[in-house]
Amino acid sequence: MPKVTPILLDEQLCFSIYSASKKFNHFYQSALAPFGLTYPQYIAMLVLWEDAPLTVHQLGERLELDSGTLTPLLKRLEKQGWVERVRSRTDERQVLIHLTEMATAKRDEVYTRIGQCQTLLGMSDDEIDDTMRELVTIKSQLDVVSNQRKIAKEVDKEL
Repeated sequence: MPKVTPILLDEQLCFSIYSASKKFNHFYQSALAPFGLTYPQYIAMLVLWEDAPLTVHQLGERLELDSGTLTPLLKRLEKQGWVERVRSRTDERQVLIHLTEMATAKRDEVYTRIGQCQTLLGMSDDEIDDTMRELVTIKSQLDVVSNQRKIAKEVDKEL
């Protein structure tokens, strides 16, 4: 039996991404504190500032979050005055998320604060773009692997 050479923690791509993600969340937590927003709330607001109103389902798809995670997040945003949740008049099963006047008024202030955070990273726009492209490639590859595993599980069930 061949000897397996372990990959050490500091050599693990997954740990580097995990660690960077935790640090980003902490970094943004401080930046967003004056607005009372968490990082997940912030990314929800980003999507809504781009495309509101959206249904909960549409927002969940864009953020890759299920309704069990998204609903409490939206309730907190509503309680804080950032969004309004309104049942669709054409389909009662759908809830539309609308921005409040406060959310619209504070958008540029939030963008400015977060823009300052990116400046603090000391990365050029090209470096940020390159890093994002690499991360999108990793995410896409993980999606492929995940889909292949789902298909394999379905085939196993049928056999």
